[in-house]
Amino acid sequence: MPLSEGTSQETVSKNISEFHGGATYAATKKKFGKEKADAQAVAAAMSKKRESGHKRRMGRTVHVEDEGHITKKDF
Repeated sequence: MPLSEGTSQETVSKNISEFHGGATYAATKKKFGKEKADAQAVAAAMSKKRESGHKRRMGRTVHVEDEGHITKKDF
């Protein structure tokens, strides 16, 4: 069951849904509980999203000097 490539919310949701029907999810749920299995499914889907090229916001502001004017730029 390969995960879909993409960064959209729909793709991530579809990837999470794929984990809920697999043997890995069932084994993790049995051993560690439903919360741990759900968290693992979300983590794998988000990892695939990052691999697909999604850029995360770092939450910092950098001051950039552009032609004598100082402006703020969010990255």
